[in-house]
Amino acid sequence: MKFNKSVTGLIVGVLVAILIWFVPLAGLSTEGHLCLALSLMTVIFWAFGVTQPGYTSGLYLVLLAAMKVAPTTLIFSTWTTSMMYLIIGAYLIATAVKESGLGERIAYWYIDKYVSGYNSIIVSIFVLTFILSLLIPHPWPRAFLIMSVMAVVIKSANIPQVDAVKIGFTVFTASIPVSMIFLTGDASINPLAAQYTAPVDMGWMMWFKVMGVPMIITSLITLGMILVMFKPSQPVIVNHDEINRQREALGPMTGKEKRTAFWVVVAIILWMTDSIHGIDIGWVTLFIAVIMAFPKIGGVLTPASWSGVPVQTLLFLTAAVAIGKVGGATGMNAWLAQTFLPSQVPGNMFVLGAFNTVIALVIHMLFGSVIAVMGIVIPAMLAFTQSMGISPIIPTMLAYSVVNTHFVLPFHNLAILVGTGPENGMYSEKETVRFGIPFIVVLFIISCVIELPWWKVIGIW
Repeated sequence: MKFNKSVTGLIVGVLVAILIWFVPLAGLSTEGHLCLALSLMTVIFWAFGVTQPGYTSGLYLVLLAAMKVAPTTLIFSTWTTSMMYLIIGAYLIATAVKESGLGERIAYWYIDKYVSGYNSIIVSIFVLTFILSLLIPHPWPRAFLIMSVMAVVIKSANIPQVDAVKIGFTVFTASIPVSMIFLTGDASINPLAAQYTAPVDMGWMMWFKVMGVPMIITSLITLGMILVMFKPSQPVIVNHDEINRQREALGPMTGKEKRTAFWVVVAIILWMTDSIHGIDIGWVTLFIAVIMAFPKIGGVLTPASWSGVPVQTLLFLTAAVAIGKVGGATGMNAWLAQTFLPSQVPGNMFVLGAFNTVIALVIHMLFGSVIAVMGIVIPAMLAFTQSMGISPIIPTMLAYSVVNTHFVLPFHNLAILVGTGPENGMYSEKETVRFGIPFIVVLFIISCVIELPWWKVIGIW
């Protein structure tokens, strides 16, 4: 009998939910008990790919509401915060940059000016990802845009398939640490992590202060590992004539590109100065996005541009946040921390960092989904460290850094998963395993050697 992963996941998820519900759990309320059963079922469904994550997320939200596990205002609380509208606005801005041709123009200009051989191609991917992370607030559109330009470079330079795969893998791998430098670098996940730091307000500049240096160093480590581990099979010479032809084919900069550039620059300025003007970056992002649709001053976004906003992702995020919020309100998070984590909190901050890394790594290895694991690990670690009186930034960002940068198999990170296959980044599971296993060591370096010392320097602890 042929193994069916989705059917197996469905059966396992339902059985686990039933088992959890009927097993007495001392110290857990009825609502917490039900929340635990439904949450574990949902995470299993996500991990096994029972159905598209948006549908699984919708089921979870409906069950929470129908069974009155928590008030609907709490279950769907994400929609009453600026985070959701930051995400919607970010997807629209990403669509504008892509559809206007601005991102492509910048990529070709940079390659023509600074790229000559294989190593400079790899470096250029990281640089372009960094530059475009300010213009396109989501890693996937960025990565696919850069990949489309790299496809021209690969073809024009006659780069063999074995080396083309390495370039494709670099494009999608670079998108992970670079996306964490700025709050708007990944507008679907970074704001979610920022939500957990309450009551500390993680605005754009605060995020950059906390995560900028650690993630720039992590990006450089990632770059170095790729250059060492994925050397070219033969010398590569970039065909600048072909690159110039592609640039010329774009023609002069259009009015649409100029207007897009103007409004993106305005957005960046407003993001960077949020601590001065006091307007939440979520409202700023949505404002800039909708302005781009107005005649004369915008004219970039059209009714069709709404298709660039994935409803399934919004439901996924709503469900992931609900796991943490409802879990906190029903006592599930505290119960998990008390039951499965040591009774004694490590007194040494670096021991805590290593412990946090291990917990986040193990759970992410099992369940895969970044968002789902964040919804489990971060609330549990916040409850676990509450007695220490430390800033919520520390357990939140330690867990987030590990969960979002870790991958061994493609399903561990959607940024890697979307790039697999010959039609996308051209790489396969082989490349992810080869890179991901030694990168596990780097996870501990990020936590204990980079982040904690940096946070000590800036006064977080």
